[in-house]
Amino acid sequence: MSTVTSTASQAPIAHLKITWPLLPEDFILPDDPVENTDQPLLAAALRQPLTAFPELMQDALVVSNFALCAAIQDRTICKAPDWMYVRPVQPWQRPESRRSYTPHTEGSVPQVVMEFLSATYGEEYSVEFTQSVGKWFFYEQVMQVPHYIIFRPDTGHVEVYALTEGRYQIQKADASDRYWISGLELFLGVWEGPHEGRMGYWLRWWNSDGEMLLWSEERTEQESQRAEQEHQRAEQERQRAEALAERLRQLGIDPAV
Repeated sequence: MSTVTSTASQAPIAHLKITWPLLPEDFILPDDPVENTDQPLLAAALRQPLTAFPELMQDALVVSNFALCAAIQDRTICKAPDWMYVRPVQPWQRPESRRSYTPHTEGSVPQVVMEFLSATYGEEYSVEFTQSVGKWFFYEQVMQVPHYIIFRPDTGHVEVYALTEGRYQIQKADASDRYWISGLELFLGVWEGPHEGRMGYWLRWWNSDGEMLLWSEERTEQESQRAEQEHQRAEQERQRAEALAERLRQLGIDPAV
């Protein structure tokens, strides 16, 4: 990473004109295929637990492989993060589905963008901006997204970068191997196990108290366990009450009196 960040720090960007026009209706978005079957599962697993918290979802845009747009030198540039969270976003009031998002014009800058690496690197670390525009350059210098996360699902390796004085600086995990993500006010970490038919590494959320945000099936299981525990406690109380009543009867005392 030293080579990447060194290159980025030398990029002559002061002269670049960056504006925030809405995506033209006739703009043809690149039809980049999802690289593998894991990526939609990883993205959904990040979004799903957030839906249980209205304060995190109200006025939010939580999407994957979705066009994030700006104009550089009057040329429209769109990148599609593997996962993105942005809040607040202006309400979408058109009849057709939203197909892009332009910060400043339609709402705030995303709080976090993520890329899931496949076996080979793409433009996740690219600071190129003269011919094509690399994702690193786009997120750091154009969008100025506060948190950029790069995750390798096959190994569980995660890199969390925070925007510091205009440049991405890699962050160190805390004692629990988690990273604080401001804007969501949650910790992000790596968890290993089964979900949606996939066994492997996942990115997951924890609240400020260190409690994991559960997936819906985990919440259902937890509720079932609590209901079973309540049933067992009620049954134990009933049995104790019956035993006490029987003991009183043996002593010649009517338990109903």
